[in-house]
Amino acid sequence: MSATWAALWPEILAAVLDWRMLGAIIATAVAGVMRGYAGFGTAVILAPIFATLWGTREGVPVMLLMELLITIQLAPKAWHEADRRVVLPLGGAALLTMPLGTYALLALDEETLRRGIGAFVLVFGFALMSGWRYRGVRPLWLNLSVGGVAGLLKGATGMSGPPVILYLLSGAEEAKRHRANLIIFFAIIAVTSILGPIVMGLIDVTTFARLAVVLPVMFVSVPVGVRAFHVVPQRLYRPFAMAVLAVAGCIALFG
Repeated sequence: MSATWAALWPEILAAVLDWRMLGAIIATAVAGVMRGYAGFGTAVILAPIFATLWGTREGVPVMLLMELLITIQLAPKAWHEADRRVVLPLGGAALLTMPLGTYALLALDEETLRRGIGAFVLVFGFALMSGWRYRGVRPLWLNLSVGGVAGLLKGATGMSGPPVILYLLSGAEEAKRHRANLIIFFAIIAVTSILGPIVMGLIDVTTFARLAVVLPVMFVSVPVGVRAFHVVPQRLYRPFAMAVLAVAGCIALFG
């Protein structure tokens, strides 16, 4: 056992004692504040930045593991505040299509996938900035369709949020209900989203070494965002979110 650890230490140190880790820590802190404040933000910030720093096949599993663990902080309270009639079909459909997205993560060229993530984040950011929302009703078939698209994106890029966020924010519910809906949706898919990378052999000691560094940063920053939700005017969130999404998308698209 000691010989095995001795052989792994150089790999672990190379993963954490790297200039790219500083970028990952800063991005994680910003993503944690956004996640705590709005109920989303982890994937749309970290997927393009982690993909740029470490490559999609190495960066996405780190983000998925962190998403799974951070959900434990937020889900219990949100369960009682969410509209489960809408959220459960969204999450169920995403679970069914996620394996197809995981296959795409392995099959597609990493450079193409990274730039695709960046472009998608930019489009999502501009859609939020424009104020566009889906204003229609939410029948079951539409819930399932949106959830299916989200599952494909989750498996391939680690980001399920954009279509679901635009869809769920369309209603007239108060901000607390919107936030709870997003938290529960992400909780539903977080558990199974990590199974694909495990089966495909994308998680190794380097993944856990990086996770050990960035996860504490996330655990500290999420409560900061939760606190901000109660004290910071919500009108200030959108400009901040737009700036963060634009920077993250540009890094992945042009980096």
